[in-house]
This record gives sequence, structure tokens and C-alpha cells, in this order.
Amino acid sequence: MAKYKIAWLPGDGIGNEVMEAAKIVLDRLGLDAEYIHGDIGWDCWCKEGDAFPQRTIDLLNSVDASMFGAITSKPVKEAEKELVPELQSKGHVYRSPIVRMRQLFDLYICLRPCKGYDGNSLNFKENIDIVVFRENTEDLYVGVEFNPVPEALRNTLAEVAPKTFAPFKDIPLDQYAISTKINTKKGSERIIRAAFEFAKLHGRKKVTVVHKANVVRATDGLFLEMAKTVAKDFPDIQMDHANIDAMCMWLLKNPHNYDVLVAPNLYGDIVSDLCAQMVGGLGFGCSGNIGTNLAVFEPTHGSAPKHYGTYKANPIATILAAKMMLDWLGEKEMAEKLEKAVAETIKEGKVRTYDMGGSSTTLDMANEIAGKL
Repeated sequence: MAKYKIAWLPGDGIGNEVMEAAKIVLDRLGLDAEYIHGDIGWDCWCKEGDAFPQRTIDLLNSVDASMFGAITSKPVKEAEKELVPELQSKGHVYRSPIVRMRQLFDLYICLRPCKGYDGNSLNFKENIDIVVFRENTEDLYVGVEFNPVPEALRNTLAEVAPKTFAPFKDIPLDQYAISTKINTKKGSERIIRAAFEFAKLHGRKKVTVVHKANVVRATDGLFLEMAKTVAKDFPDIQMDHANIDAMCMWLLKNPHNYDVLVAPNLYGDIVSDLCAQMVGGLGFGCSGNIGTNLAVFEPTHGSAPKHYGTYKANPIATILAAKMMLDWLGEKEMAEKLEKAVAETIKEGKVRTYDMGGSSTTLDMANEIAGKL
């Protein structure tokens, strides 16, 4: 019997190709694991009306960890048109399966390391090493949205809205939409504490809290206040904070001033992509969705349907996600060995995918990294 059971969720498009690449390096490392395929994503939606079927949920309940490729997502009305004919007009509503997964399994930590490797010509500046902690279950991603707006909700909002903003009584219900932003003390406290604990464990000196509390006073104000409370438990770690707009500016100007960032869901999504671009782009951006009992690891890029079948995609993000999975499983030696092989491959520059200015394929890169293990 294998030591580990790994749910293997390629998803859509190039997710299949980069996952194939990751499997090459994991096999070369000799990880003692059983990889169990799971269905997820756009193709599932089109065929079944469910992008995250119950059988895949059951699979995730039975494994030690999961690797996830990428999914295609489209607006709700466009998604409905893609269903097989017998499922159309039957009330199926498309929702991102990765968002559902994060909430269903309470994968509240989205951990996104953004590290520049020597020799990568795509690095914005040398020696960038920023780790982003993104809250993964709350904020604008809770999925509580209205379009059109129910009349009862409009009447309630009309009573509590500022006097300077009064469209609720005058605009027809089908002429506007509402998305709710929900942050809780529990959700804010635990992601902030995870960021500080990571900083303490890994010798990081500073945690920067990203917010917009000067305008979004209730939800972001709560997040910032919880950060100030948690910081008192870590006197040896500096805490500072910045508005999301200023944060993006300062990251570009002085990226070396930042160490660990922690943010609510949407802002974490934004700054982690910015940080990923500074170390080479989404071809280098890996991510871990981590809860108490399960962790799902993935590249941060999408499914890139136009590139599917070409094997052009850079698999390094997915391979680094596999490295994160090895860390989660406690296979520290394997994880270090894999990251070293990635770093050596980038520094040598003999094999480069199209985003790096070369013509090597997805599997060329995987085989080059595997050859150094």
C-alpha cells in the first residue's frame, strides 16, 4: 500500500499538460503515492451541470493531499448555454469549483510564495522573496450576490444607505446588482495568525497587512483591528499595514521592503498576481489551499484554452506547487531537492518555454528538471 493517497485533479485545458509535467518529476523523486484521478471543471459542467461533482468531493475526503491543474470559468449566462441540451433550463447555476472547494473543506489559507530564482530574465528585480497569505473563504468570494435585486432587499438597503447615496428606491430592480463582502473575526484572526506563525517559523522579520479600511470601514476595519490584536502575540515580528492601492505602488517601487503579506480574499488575489509577475509571471506562481485536514496545491494560472494541445505552457508553477505539497506531507528532503533542481534549471537557461523566450515544450522542461533529481 502506498504511503500517501493524492487526489489528482487536472481540470481543463493546459491543466492536463502541466499536471503531466508534475507527475514526471514526482515519479523521478520516487514519492510513494497513489494518484487518484478526480473530475472537476468546465467539462464536468457542460456534461453534468456540476463543475465539482459529489464523487470528487468524496475523493477529497479520503486523501492526504491533492494536486489541482486549472479550470475554465465563464459568466453564468454564458455557462448555461454550454450545458448539454437535456440539462439546459433546469436551474443549474455555474459556480467556480475551486471557490466551492475552498469553502466546503475550509481551506482558509491561500499560501502563495513569490520567489525570484537566479538567472530568470523575467525577474523584475533580483532577490525578491515575498510570501502572500490570502484569506480563502470569506470577503467578496462568499458568493452572496443578487442580480436582479429582490425588492425586500432593496427596501432594507434604502433604509440603511447613506443619505448621499439613494438609488435603491429609484432604479428598477433589474438595473443593478449587489455582491456582499463578508469578513468575520474568526476568519480574519486565523489567517493573520497563520501569517505571523509562518514568519516566526521561517525567520521572517515583518508582516504587512493589506486592506482598504479608510473607505471600506466595516469589513476591512475589522480585518485591520484583528491584525493589531494578533500582532501583540508576536512582539519580535514587525507589523505594518497599507491600503491595497498604495500597496501595489510600493511593491513595484520597493519590493525588497516586504517579507510576508496578509490580506482579505480579493486583495490577496490581486497582490499575489502582482508579486508573481515580479518573479517571472504566472508560469512561476504556485499556490497552496490549506486547511486543518486537507491541502490542495495548484498553479495560479488559468486553463489557457487557446494553448491546450500545444504543450507550450511553462510547468514550473505546477512543479513548485508539487514542492509545496511535499512540504505539507512532511517530505522536506524531497521538497528541497525538487526546488534545487528547479533553481538549477532556471539558472542554466538551456531549456526555456515560450514565456521565457525559448521554444522548449512543457515536457522538455519537466524532463530537464527531473534529470537533475
